[in-house]
Amino acid sequence: MINKKRYLNNIGVQVVIAMIVGTIVGALMGETAAVFAPLGAIFISLIKMLVIPLVAVALISGAAGLGNSQSAGKVGVVTLGYFALTSALAVALALVMGEVFKPGVNIDIAGIESMFSAEYASQGELPTFWATVIGMIPTNIFQSLNEANILQILVFCLFFGIALSKQAKEKRDPIISGVNTIVDAMVWMINKVMIIAPLGVFGLMAEAVGTFGFGALMVVFKLFVVYVAAILIFGFVAYPLMVQIFTKTSAKEFLSVMKKPQAVALSTASSMATLPVTMDAVEHDLKVRNSTASFVLPLGATINMSGNAIYYGLVAIFFAQLFNIDLSMGAYVAIILTSTLGAVGQAGVPGPSFLVVAVLIAAGIPIEGLPLLFALDRVFDMIRTALNITGDAACAVIVDALIEEEDAQALDLAEQNS
Repeated sequence: MINKKRYLNNIGVQVVIAMIVGTIVGALMGETAAVFAPLGAIFISLIKMLVIPLVAVALISGAAGLGNSQSAGKVGVVTLGYFALTSALAVALALVMGEVFKPGVNIDIAGIESMFSAEYASQGELPTFWATVIGMIPTNIFQSLNEANILQILVFCLFFGIALSKQAKEKRDPIISGVNTIVDAMVWMINKVMIIAPLGVFGLMAEAVGTFGFGALMVVFKLFVVYVAAILIFGFVAYPLMVQIFTKTSAKEFLSVMKKPQAVALSTASSMATLPVTMDAVEHDLKVRNSTASFVLPLGATINMSGNAIYYGLVAIFFAQLFNIDLSMGAYVAIILTSTLGAVGQAGVPGPSFLVVAVLIAAGIPIEGLPLLFALDRVFDMIRTALNITGDAACAVIVDALIEEEDAQALDLAEQNS
């Protein structure tokens, strides 16, 4: 009885129950379930109120903590390499599953042509390399904070954190200690907000299911099934396997800890909104050092979007099959490259993903059918966000294990020399 009570008091369990109840209420009430929308809006607003300041101070703390270590450069390279590689593998998996299960074959176009639109053609341009680089550099960091421009905040805070670490010890230690105190205070605030998480999650799920329902799913049902299968393979096989191989943490333990962040990610459809919960789970349950988690996780919530990469790849295959287009090897390469770059450029916030337009244009695939997917974008978004934050956590665990191993080797070498 005591264990049952303790289990029900677990916030992760409460969030899952709230998701299930919200889904049922939304399905039963239909569009009138929008009456519960304010519950979700209040929860999301509270999270958004805290997440930008938390990202800023966490990045400064993480960069300052890593700045003086010999592993700092390697951590950055491994983290970015991991993000790029897993995104490319994710879209490759999507292409293989799309070709094997053919979600776009045998769909009657005549019955759905009324939903087609050409208005999204102008939204398919990816910025050039130099435009992206220049756009990442803030000319006014306070404006960047005000506009929640995550990439600009990321660049400034990493730079500032490294600069702090290079100052004289007596100067930097009080500042870094103060920054870490702010991080602790922000986490305390987040924990208090999470008390109302079940209510917020209930409101979000009830509104989403009630508004969109499951009827719209029928047109793209096979695509949805293949998409979920790809997400499950990457989230419950690929990432846990990486953790099992490269760290001392077991795949089973990793998946068990990730239940709560995944539940929050499913309900909020936002990597950024889930970030505080992910950080708490990774630091306290997976025992990743604060300096590593504070560097890897905010960075991952900004640019690590393997779930988006799977979505882009599968949608490209879906529409190629829908319009009977034979893709060349060049088209496949274009899909992989554009999907990987597009995933990096996708902000960690909920909403329709128009970067898929760039992927389709790059491969020469018509974009008129995109409105078929927009009604369900929230559902797709919820699922891919859960995978995105799982990838962030896996990276943090792997990177921390790498640093720990290097530190141990350095200590052994120092003892031998002495």
